Amino acid sequence: NLNIMIKILALVLTIAGAIGLVIGVLGAFGSMNVGLSPWALLIIGIVFFFAGVGMLKTRKDTDQIDADN
Repeated sequence: NLNIMIKILALVLTIAGAIGLVIGVLGAFGSMNVGLSPWALLIIGIVFFFAGVGMLKTRKDTDQIDADN
């Protein structure tokens, strides 16, 4: 139960990070105008994306170890 909730949180963080990255890059280097600083969105997108991916990798590894035992 807890593993499923953590996987869902990791997936949400990864998707939110990817969206933040896209909007941040388009705002910083493209012509998209956002209400916030595009650099802030870019940094938050990077943090969320890597946090989500890291959580997914960690959960995958521990699930595999639990299954082996």
